[in-house]
Amino acid sequence: MDSEAAARRWIDAWSRGWAASDPDTIASAYAEDAVFRSHPFREPHLGRAGAREYGRHAFEDEETLEFRFGEPLAAAGRAAVEYWAILRSAGKEHTLFGIALLSFDPDGLVAEHRDYWSTQEGRREPPPAWGL
Repeated sequence: MDSEAAARRWIDAWSRGWAASDPDTIASAYAEDAVFRSHPFREPHLGRAGAREYGRHAFEDEETLEFRFGEPLAAAGRAAVEYWAILRSAGKEHTLFGIALLSFDPDGLVAEHRDYWSTQEGRREPPPAWGL
């Protein structure tokens, strides 16, 4: 399994799914028994169905205005990928910055996904060298 190719498939699934508010496209990148922790202090979303439900819930609560992913750092069945988004929720713009830590199964599907993120009210651009 090529870790970088798996990470790029994950980025592609999230890019297409986020743009279309389509949780099924996002879920297609996850193994049936995946564990997805959307935040360190939240209960995990389990399996492909859990990833789908996370996407469905996120798209109900916020409008995505812009999003982008950084270049993946990938090796040995794992990857780290930065992301940056401008969202609108409750009539206000927010900037979301995060990093996804991913591990892949032998088929290149996400077996484990841990997110670490922060939000700030208002629109902010990424700092220099972000996503490299």
